[in-house]
Amino acid sequence: MHHTLLLILSLLFVVFMLVMLGQRLKISYPIFLVLAGLGIGFIPGLPHIEIDTDMIFLIFLPPLLYEAAWYTSWNDFWKWKRPIMMLAFGAVIFTSCIVAYTSKSMIPGFTLALGFLLGGIISPPDSVAATSVLKHLKVPKRVLTVLEGESLINDASSLIVFRFAMVAVITGQFVMQKAIGDFFLSAGMGIVIGLAVAHIMYYIHRWLPTTASIDSALTVMTPYFMYLAAEQFHYSGVLAVVSGGLFLSYRSHAIFPNGATRMQMLGVWSTLIFVLNGIIFILIGLELPTIIHSLGDYSIADAIRYGVIIAFLTILVRLLWVYPGAFIPRMLSKKIREREPNPGWKGPLIVGWAGMRGVVSLASALSVPLLFPHRNLILFITFIVILVTLVFQGLTLPLLIRIIKIGEIDVITPADQQEAGIQLTLMKVALNILEEKYAFEATDNELIGSLKKNLENNIQNTGARLESLECSETEKAEVDLYHAVLRDIYALQRKELFQLRRHNVFSDEVIRSQEMQLDLDEMKIMRPGHE
Repeated sequence: MHHTLLLILSLLFVVFMLVMLGQRLKISYPIFLVLAGLGIGFIPGLPHIEIDTDMIFLIFLPPLLYEAAWYTSWNDFWKWKRPIMMLAFGAVIFTSCIVAYTSKSMIPGFTLALGFLLGGIISPPDSVAATSVLKHLKVPKRVLTVLEGESLINDASSLIVFRFAMVAVITGQFVMQKAIGDFFLSAGMGIVIGLAVAHIMYYIHRWLPTTASIDSALTVMTPYFMYLAAEQFHYSGVLAVVSGGLFLSYRSHAIFPNGATRMQMLGVWSTLIFVLNGIIFILIGLELPTIIHSLGDYSIADAIRYGVIIAFLTILVRLLWVYPGAFIPRMLSKKIREREPNPGWKGPLIVGWAGMRGVVSLASALSVPLLFPHRNLILFITFIVILVTLVFQGLTLPLLIRIIKIGEIDVITPADQQEAGIQLTLMKVALNILEEKYAFEATDNELIGSLKKNLENNIQNTGARLESLECSETEKAEVDLYHAVLRDIYALQRKELFQLRRHNVFSDEVIRSQEMQLDLDEMKIMRPGHE
């Protein structure tokens, strides 16, 4: 136990140091951690680390998917559902088919079922790798939305293809009609189970006397409940987590109305996701020595050749898919042409080039049974595909964006204008409640009257200054009433923000920024020890 604990702590420390070094070198941390793990893994005398597949699927995957779903805009997701679905399902299936037939013709003894197994493993791009590279670059909002939306669903579609191929290899039978029916059943029931668990957690957060700490802990447990419940019945745990996460995120204003809760959750989840991502990417690099030693009868040269060919094939196939997927629907539908600005050739190029593979591909390859035919070669090819796409595409993606000088595709109101519009709306809400509900207090209580004048003149909130005053009992009562009025205003402003999000008046990013500002303002008037 002591040795294991020391190994985990040492690994975390190395991850933190490498992330800081990667920031200094301006290299995206998933890329840098994989390369660093690759180098560390070949240091003589270090123990070889083997990744437990259950650890990835059961410990890492649910919270990573849940966090991604939580910060996905439902309005944007629904707006761009067509290109998202074409990538998440169409590109995955298309890639799996091309990889299946190519590997069957190229690798001696490889069957078509094994080819589909390999295709299902390496077909889904990794969302963390792409977003970590793109977050500091100027990329059109549509591109980011499509990539983030695709990453929520493509893991589910690829895992379903993987499972069907696994059954075909083991049984030697593959019935297309049954496979299609099982595909939709697994996906649909996964969504149903995810929404069912989400509704249960919604009522727990909404109606039980939880605290900020309990709410934060429950949000960490929620994705595991969703994933395990769906997998228990052999349905898609990935879609269960995604659908449940989107549902709870959309209703977060109702279940987490307290600013202290929201701020504490933000801290908990940002730390958790950073640690999980850091560990998983360095483990990918550390796994290579173990993979090489398990190659068996295959020569390293042949295995590398197969892996490199298939890696560049996956890049080419994705690029071949995104352009017809972007333009054929526009050619066939006048409504699409009228509703959506032309994406041009630059947007699809970025979407195609951002298809870096990562943790789900490695976890799927590791889950192949030990006595499975060609297992070691499949695992090695998967690692090569991850390495090539993550490092080659990840390092060249920023350069590509700078060369093509891509601009915004759609007409989007600048963020500062959106913020000004939201602030104006919230100030009107505050003034309305003061005039309708606290008209008497505004004339009788000097602090509330001052608040009204300040709102009318668009000045800063004075809650922090009032909190620090030394008050008499009479003055303290006035301050308490003042804080109660502010909390009432903040509650109504949050409801107004929800209406703005519901009617898609402003972007979700700007609305979330305003929600955080309300949380910070509320924290200023919260007493220590009170939630």
